[in-house]
Amino acid sequence: MSDKSPLTHFDADGQAHMVDVSDKAVTDRVALAEGFVKMTPETLALVTSGSAKKGDVLGVARLAGIMGAKRTSDLIPLCHPLSITKVALELAPQPDLPGVRITATVKTGGQTGVEMEALTAVSVACLTVYDMLKAAEKGMQITGIRLLRKEGGKSGVYARESGDT
Repeated sequence: MSDKSPLTHFDADGQAHMVDVSDKAVTDRVALAEGFVKMTPETLALVTSGSAKKGDVLGVARLAGIMGAKRTSDLIPLCHPLSITKVALELAPQPDLPGVRITATVKTGGQTGVEMEALTAVSVACLTVYDMLKAAEKGMQITGIRLLRKEGGKSGVYARESGDT
């Protein structure tokens, strides 16, 4: 196997390993991810009216997403533990979906990016929305979890094309 594999989490022998980032420059890094929880209009009404049995669905999911970002290295085996400087989640009811759009922005100043932290924050927030509403609707769908943008590091800026699905 080549020493220059594009898959950085494998060594020259094809064994999984944590990437050595000690020679990378410390830069400001930010990542933005999104995901959606699709549900019936009736279930979405429980969210927007604040009448879900378990309480403030969006507030609890926001906190869960923040916690998820902070625990990413405990969940994803080869992620580096990072000193995160910001985690912000936006949970927006979307009547046309119907459902909730969740975005997460994560920032750090470090030697590796925060894409996985942003994606984990969105994933955990989506799962929390599902958990809090499953008594009302078990057929909800978690969908569209993806990286929208990342900045910093050697590879610079990545921005998903607006037409990408």
